[in-house]
Amino acid sequence: MTPETNIKNEIKQWLKIHHWFVFPILQGMGAYKGISDLVACRNGIVLFIEVKTLKGKLSEHQQIFRDNIHAKNCHYVVARGFEDIENYLLAKEIK
Repeated sequence: MTPETNIKNEIKQWLKIHHWFVFPILQGMGAYKGISDLVACRNGIVLFIEVKTLKGKLSEHQQIFRDNIHAKNCHYVVARGFEDIENYLLAKEIK
């Protein structure tokens, strides 16, 4: 498994333990360029999660997707581990 796959699995497990419905977005023909790796939902809240390694950076298409999500006042997180999700939820006071 790649380091990014390990991080994705860790994040998915953490979200499931905390009662989030989480699923991956698979890239393929016709997929929206830059779409996040994961989507998580709970209590009417939807999180778009882009998983990166410590040195990973958003591509141009990922930045555009992030900006579009923010423009709609929705939640987008770049996560290098479950702690980034946890910190985001605490900062936004999402329970």
